Amino acid sequence: MSPNGIVASVNLGRLQRNPADARIWTGIDKQPTTDAVEVRSPGPQDTGEGSGLVGDEIGNHDVHGGDDQAVYAVAREDLDHFAAVLGRPLPPGSFGENLTIEGYDVNDARVGERWRIGDTLELQVTDPRIPCNTFRAHIAEQGWLRTFTLAARPGTYLRVIAPGTVRAGDPLVVTHRPEHDITVATVFRALTTDRDLLPSLLDAGEDLTDELRETAESRVVLELDRDPD
Repeated sequence: MSPNGIVASVNLGRLQRNPADARIWTGIDKQPTTDAVEVRSPGPQDTGEGSGLVGDEIGNHDVHGGDDQAVYAVAREDLDHFAAVLGRPLPPGSFGENLTIEGYDVNDARVGERWRIGDTLELQVTDPRIPCNTFRAHIAEQGWLRTFTLAARPGTYLRVIAPGTVRAGDPLVVTHRPEHDITVATVFRALTTDRDLLPSLLDAGEDLTDELRETAESRVVLELDRDPD
């Protein structure tokens, strides 16, 4: 199969003081590595290894990491878009992404979609990155969360289906694309700027994470409660 894109950079984070709160730690400042990096399922969010990439560190295990957020991928093209908006360069890892992908629109990836990277690594698209105060402080631009949210170019989290290694230059091949049309960008808008889209996420069926399904179902129940009929 022909590649759909390539891994332009693999990025790892080391714990540093959180720019939003110096009392806590974060691994958002990720730096490129030329080494091959082992990728495996990290286990539960609160008790597991955190990141799916060996050697990548996560500060807050309450909200980051775990099997459904084992890997975070951002398109190089999206970094270039935001670099133009901000008027400054954004090198690989600037968004705290593990994989900087070139030549493939990760925001148009469908929930449940599967990627083969290199020889054995297989990843599955789960849900978008929702910006937080750590991300705002890391980028350090006025109005950054609003700028990022309105663009709806969040990048995607992935779970590990089959472990393997990844390194810069590896091809990315989409091996499975679900029949539904629920994309990463659609989910992001449903969770941020257009909550009316939430019920439509259920069209993704079993491809939704448990958390996304519960959120969408809660919106459906709310709408039923409001309907006098």
